[in-house]
Amino acid sequence: MSAIRIGLKKIYGLFIDDLGFALAIAAWIVVSLLVLRFLDASARGPVLFAGFALILIASVQRAARPSR
Repeated sequence: MSAIRIGLKKIYGLFIDDLGFALAIAAWIVVSLLVLRFLDASARGPVLFAGFALILIASVQRAARPSR
């Protein structure tokens, strides 16, 4: 049974290394689906990219902080 649990943890870690990052990406996708439809078509791409870039920067900064 422990081998199955270890295997599932490894598979989970393969796809979701940072749960906060994954949740932020999912939340941004939901928000962008609701909000970006009101923007001009030429502005949707840059706004979507900017949101993903900000999430990535915040995640990298959080990971770079020294642990206590």
